[in-house]
Amino acid sequence: MNIMDFKPIPNEAALIENNKKILVIADLHIGIESELRGKGLNVTSQTSKMINRLTKICEDYWPKEIVLLGDVKHNIPSSTIGERRDVKNFLDKIREYAKIHIIPGNHDGNIQRLLSEGLILHSSEGFVYKDIGFFHGHRWPSNEIIQSKQLVMAHTHPTIMLTDRLNHKNFEPCWIKTSFIKDRLVERYPKNSNPEILIAPAFNPLCGGIAVNKDGITGPLGKMIDIQNAQVYLLDGTSLGKIKSIK
Repeated sequence: MNIMDFKPIPNEAALIENNKKILVIADLHIGIESELRGKGLNVTSQTSKMINRLTKICEDYWPKEIVLLGDVKHNIPSSTIGERRDVKNFLDKIREYAKIHIIPGNHDGNIQRLLSEGLILHSSEGFVYKDIGFFHGHRWPSNEIIQSKQLVMAHTHPTIMLTDRLNHKNFEPCWIKTSFIKDRLVERYPKNSNPEILIAPAFNPLCGGIAVNKDGITGPLGKMIDIQNAQVYLLDGTSLGKIKSIK
């Protein structure tokens, strides 16, 4: 299966189809509102909205598996009472629709305390399923992950910066499809097949993002990723071409 056979769900997530439908969601950051309120921004909770969005996706597409690519929660090192309640509520609602896989991200310390039975918590290094390696992206993935045919990662909250003739800048969340710079990859992972990489945008609209055509990719893999030749796809699946050609 080619990873770009994935089906983007407009403004929402992505569905990878093989013999099972795998729904991929990244960077929920449940509880980010408390941090924003502490900075003087009065924002309402996104949790119920994200539950509604995700349950609608599940009822429309009926995935067999849901992969949460890390940063399910937001506040570190500890969570607020409201955040703990919202995380449990979110997970309990969506587990009714599919098997849930959770890969801990850098904001997910002690998330195991918030999980009900039946949810699958993987190592923060990620896991491999059907030749696809899933991981968050805040730490080095294992050799097993890198040797997969395709990789799906998150963490960087990718956006694309678009500049018009009046020099007005607009930032659009996007999916990134790319590969590694081979010479840099083999320095750390000598045995590999230079897999194709899909980088997922944040599901929570309050997260903001990194303009990949300006600031590249965050995380330890950032300098190894071929960003200039990366393909950019908006949330509805529209292809913008390669980053190096986007003005």
